[in-house]
Amino acid sequence: QVQLVESGGGLVQAGGSLRLSCAVSGTLFSRNAMAWYRQAPGKQRESVASITSIIRGGITNYSDSVKGRFTISRDNAKSTVFLQMNSLKPEDTAVYYCNVVTPLGSIYWGQGTQVTVSS
Repeated sequence: QVQLVESGGGLVQAGGSLRLSCAVSGTLFSRNAMAWYRQAPGKQRESVASITSIIRGGITNYSDSVKGRFTISRDNAKSTVFLQMNSLKPEDTAVYYCNVVTPLGSIYWGQGTQVTVSS
């Protein structure tokens, strides 16, 4: 059974930083593509950042809204993916979700962690 457990959300002032973590179990972590999504109230869930599997080079990709401020990384030894968020803005306020895509195309989601940025 694949499980994803996010942590690290919270309340921060604009300009501050947070680091989200997503611990994954039940799957061969290094073979999976990983991603972070977010969903603000009244809006659709959107992709924030992604990173390919190690076999595919661990290539990262970011949405234009977070490029230069957020960094996605993975620790394969700990089966954990991180999202370092710097220079946070009030519009970054959302529930952040971790996402796994296995080599066979199965998709799994975490329960989400709330990030609130005050102005």
